[in-house]
Amino acid sequence: MKLNKRIQAAARSSKEFLGIRSGEPKPHFLGIGAQKGGTTTLYQILKKRKEIYLPNNKELHYFSKHFDLGESWYKRQFMDSLPGQLRGEITPYYLFHDEAPKRIYSFKSNILLIVLLRDPIERTISQYFHSIRLGLEDLSFEKAIEQEDIRLKDSQLVISKPGGTHHSHQEHSYIARSKYDIQLKRYLKFFRKDQLLILRSEDLFKRDSEALTSISDFFGIKPFDKDVIIPKENPGQGESIIVSAQLRQKIAKRLNPTYMWLDKELGINW
Repeated sequence: MKLNKRIQAAARSSKEFLGIRSGEPKPHFLGIGAQKGGTTTLYQILKKRKEIYLPNNKELHYFSKHFDLGESWYKRQFMDSLPGQLRGEITPYYLFHDEAPKRIYSFKSNILLIVLLRDPIERTISQYFHSIRLGLEDLSFEKAIEQEDIRLKDSQLVISKPGGTHHSHQEHSYIARSKYDIQLKRYLKFFRKDQLLILRSEDLFKRDSEALTSISDFFGIKPFDKDVIIPKENPGQGESIIVSAQLRQKIAKRLNPTYMWLDKELGINW
């Protein structure tokens, strides 16, 4: 398999890539988010590629909720990979989790990172109704947005400890998770821009050829077939249409800095 320079850098050594391991294997890449941004779809697409190894459990949460389990536990999740395969895992909570960037960097500084960004307003609404369907939310959407900052108070202190979890930080962080500018800035403090592949979720969903080519080029693998099936995993049920224009405007006002930063810094807009 011919590898591009990114993958050559991501492999710790030629022995590691060929599967001649002196120890436990590390992943070459991570899918870090965003939640409700198509990460399950990405998982299904990559899982079908023989050049790539992904654990059967999509979300390992090592750098977020399970950091206390230690590196040996995490590396064991990749022990079934075959020689020559690119190892990776996809946990969308990593993008939002405050401690994840430095934990990932300390674990493997030259790792590759894939980020899928959905329109911030639509992502916010989608997460709320996702929580409703799972029985994780009993407030109205407007009330949940009003209460978000209160619910998240002191959450960063809790999750900063290995193994620390905070229910509302994970489940009720509707607007906070859509502030991609804050989250990406945290990652850019540790990783080079060329280590991140940042795509719009909407482009992946519509099977945009440039998005798919970006993924195959990023990994240095064969292009995807023109008729590749893009599954729509965990879709909503059209609930967003009941959100009033007035409430959307309130959300848009709070997320305006995110839209402006993405357009200016990354050329991403909706």
